[in-house]
Parts: sequence; C-alpha cells; structure tokens
Amino acid sequence: MDKNLSAVIKQRIERTVEALNANGFDAHYIEDTEALMAKIADYLPQGGSWSVGGSVTLFETGVIDHLKTGDYVYYDRYAKNADVDDVFAKAKGSDAYFMSSNAITENGELYNVDGRGNRLSAMIHGPKKVVVIAGYNKIVKNLDDAHKRVDEIAAPANCVRLNISDVDSVCSFELVSRRQSVKNRIAVLILPESYGY
Repeated sequence: MDKNLSAVIKQRIERTVEALNANGFDAHYIEDTEALMAKIADYLPQGGSWSVGGSVTLFETGVIDHLKTGDYVYYDRYAKNADVDDVFAKAKGSDAYFMSSNAITENGELYNVDGRGNRLSAMIHGPKKVVVIAGYNKIVKNLDDAHKRVDEIAAPANCVRLNISDVDSVCSFELVSRRQSVKNRIAVLILPESYGY
C-alpha cells in the first residue's frame, strides 16, 4: 500500500481508537495479524473458554484457526452437527467472545445488526470479555453512515454468503453501543487492512 495512504488510514484509526477509549472501550490500533495474535492472548487465559459471533473478519485474520490450536475450550458454532442454540447459550458464559462490528464511528460508537440476536446479546451482557476485531474499512464518520454501510455493503454481502434472498432476515436486530459502562469489558482492535463486510 502507498505510504501516504497508509499514513492517512493510521491517523483515522488512531482518532477512532481515541474516541472509543474516551467512551470506556479498551481500544487499540493493531499493526498486523501477528500483533493481533499476540494481543488477543491478553484477553483469553490458558484453559479459558471462548466463542465467536458469525464473522468473516475472524476467518480472514486467522483468529479462529489460531485460537483452535491453543489450550482453550471452544464453543464452536461451526462444528458439524452443532446444536447452535446450545452453543449460543454456552457462549454467553464464556471467558472471551470474539466478533467483528458492522461499523465503527469516528465518534467512538459500535453499530451492529444481527439476524438472530445472539451476537448482540453477547455484546451487551454475558461473556467476561468481548473482543471486537475489525479492519479500517469498518470505520465510518457517524451513525448515518453506519446505517448506510450495512444497507449497501454488509447486509447484501452476508445474504450472498448465507444464500439468503431476504435482506431483512439478516437485519432483525440492531444495536448502537455508545459507551461501555463496565469499563474495558469490550475491547476493540482495529487493523490497517480491509477485512470482512
């Protein structure tokens, strides 16, 4: 990537990270996926339990494959013949819950839309730690742009991925996280590459 564009992206991430931290999130600029793997170890103790919300970003960054090789208990929604409702229930009590975000505003807000609500409910309450991993492409100016991003990018792409024709079926619930009242419970790790939808 061009060094001048890289500098602009880094500045935008750093402004967003500063706003997130001011809102009680534990936000960080993460240089690359190697640094990401080192950082997520801070949030999941050896022997601890973890789960994930549906996320292309977690696959693209290698987070899921990386954590599957560690000494952890994984409540795996993707396992063959998994009882998804049971996995979702167990995930609510996990030590760490990993997900991405549909959009992150420069004002330090997280905006997420969900089909079943499991990802949003875990974000609000349950897991001891929620770790949001996102590429810079998820950063938007404000909540209006966050809605637009979901309508024009995230929802249509997820419909293709899930082979669903009805956009409303992946947009049943929406959540704006303006601040984190339990300081630092939600970590937000932003990388200077484009990941997910």
